[in-house]
Amino acid sequence: MPRLLHLDSSADSVSSRSRAITRTFADAWAAAGPDNTVVYRDLHANPLPHLSDAALHWPERLRAEGSTVSAEDEALQNEILEELLSADVLLVGAPLYNYSLPSTLKAWVDYIHVPGITTPFDVPSQPLAGKPAVVVSSRGGSYDEGTPTEGWDHAVPVLRIILGEALGMDVSVITTSLTLAEVIPARVDDIPRAERELAQAHTDAAALATRLGTAAV
Repeated sequence: MPRLLHLDSSADSVSSRSRAITRTFADAWAAAGPDNTVVYRDLHANPLPHLSDAALHWPERLRAEGSTVSAEDEALQNEILEELLSADVLLVGAPLYNYSLPSTLKAWVDYIHVPGITTPFDVPSQPLAGKPAVVVSSRGGSYDEGTPTEGWDHAVPVLRIILGEALGMDVSVITTSLTLAEVIPARVDDIPRAERELAQAHTDAAALATRLGTAAV
């Protein structure tokens, strides 16, 4: 059965735009095929603990001699890895927090970036190569080319490196900007653009989910 792994990381459970857009995607994915399934993990509501030991960055065969990892922590990492490895499509809600990833999402990244398991190291291991990964990024401001804040988004580039380069996934990014235009008086003129981008993001999410969900059937 085609499987979507859906992650949300926004701390706003009520009016989050990244959550709204990922929901549009997940609903369209589920509707695209009778057997399409969704595995959901809310990284904010149920945050993963930070890695308890640096040894968890490595598979057991590559850990330093004498390193010890608790069975409980190893089991949790294996659970997270299995969720990802068994997915046909990955969907990540990634709001921009202080120009970077939410810490809850970064914790997840630390669990799944394992050299020799999900990325090549001592063996040419890249089991997720070619699988689609969809990143939904919501940003309070704008990071247009030529503006003072160009290049300040340090969330999407990190996910492109981890998911696309290291894991070899086929990464698509859906963005919506100026999400704070309605609450910051100085950005009131940006509200129309913010609304257009939000509407376009929902349209793009539904279309991409339908395409991927149909292809997976």
